[in-house]
Amino acid sequence: MGFFDFFKTPDINQELIAFHNTKGGVLLDVRTPQEYKEGHIPGSQNVPLQSLCQAAFVAQPQTPLFVYCHSGVRSRQAVALLQEMNYTNVKNIGGIASYTGKVEK
Repeated sequence: MGFFDFFKTPDINQELIAFHNTKGGVLLDVRTPQEYKEGHIPGSQNVPLQSLCQAAFVAQPQTPLFVYCHSGVRSRQAVALLQEMNYTNVKNIGGIASYTGKVEK
């Protein structure tokens, strides 16, 4: 990984294709509840970054988790936190700001 790779953000639209092709995958939105209400990707679960440690969502440690936020910054933090919580199949898919599909309200 080169220096500039650190600044490269995932393409949420491409990553959602991977999510839809992954059996048992969970789409996790780590934005605030207010942001989620304003619009989210259909089928996602809202677990804000601030409450991720005490999250009530139930997922096995090997469950494929696809994590997004607004820009990709909080989702990157969430992935690191989930990995510390022993989740082994976690991916930052970027930010909804780059999403070209229809949002659900």
